[in-house]
Amino acid sequence: MKFGAMKPQRRNRLLLVLGLLAGVGLALTFVLKALNSNINLFYTPVQVIDGEVPIGARVRAGGMVEAGSIRRSEGSLEVAFTVSDLAGAAFEIRYIGILPDLFREGQGVVATGALSQDGVFFAEEILAKHDEKYMPPEVAMALDATKLEALQP
Repeated sequence: MKFGAMKPQRRNRLLLVLGLLAGVGLALTFVLKALNSNINLFYTPVQVIDGEVPIGARVRAGGMVEAGSIRRSEGSLEVAFTVSDLAGAAFEIRYIGILPDLFREGQGVVATGALSQDGVFFAEEILAKHDEKYMPPEVAMALDATKLEALQP
């Protein structure tokens, strides 16, 4: 078998295929970077307290609104309240805006926002459950996991 110089037609075809593969790889890299920056991860109160939440990153956090923890600011739409996992872990959420109609103490909420250096979660959006049987899936799973951990010795 004799190996010689590559024919110009074959070389051009090989360069075209390599160029297409490089272009697809570059496009895929950009798409994955864009998707990664738009992901909102969900964190439970235990994870917020343990410091697993990145400071300043846009995330979702939730739990149950503690009874007696809702504080409204006079003359503005600012509200502060405490969210708990019903097992002792709790953190404060501050929100400026109109709360959902179904928002109240003892209900499950999911807040989208960012955690500050001092451990206060500043929410941009608050979601509340829509009937007495519904609970956001993330909150339900987090509460179930907390209950299981509490039962284990």
